Amino acid sequence: MVKLAAKCILAEFFIFDSAGKELFSEMLDKLWESPNVLCLVYDVTNEQSFSNCGKWLEKARAQIPGTSLPGVLVGNKTDLASRRAVDPEQARAWALSQGLECFEISVKEMDNYEAPFHCLATQFLHLYREKVGLFQSLV
Repeated sequence: MVKLAAKCILAEFFIFDSAGKELFSEMLDKLWESPNVLCLVYDVTNEQSFSNCGKWLEKARAQIPGTSLPGVLVGNKTDLASRRAVDPEQARAWALSQGLECFEISVKEMDNYEAPFHCLATQFLHLYREKVGLFQSLV
């Protein structure tokens, strides 16, 4: 007879930063076999960085086809308001259409920089609890 015990299940929350560079694209394929949550960051003063978020989202979702991938879209450098190139409402609408939460931050000014990480941790914890519940229902 085999007895299963699942008193303690560990979860690890890793964050990989590709800096949006193609150079890291191949490396990421090896690092993120099946991501749980996603954080896409763009520069609010750079329209191309915002456009690239769609490509990175597709790449991440390709790792886990048929599964939703929660996460956040983060616009950084709000301290450079006079150079803004990405409309916040456009970014918010795109994020919501992709099932992502949306934040704007300024790391330089330390404005709202913690909010996306709290959201990601909450999303990860929710997924973790779902998986633990599923596992416990099987035991």
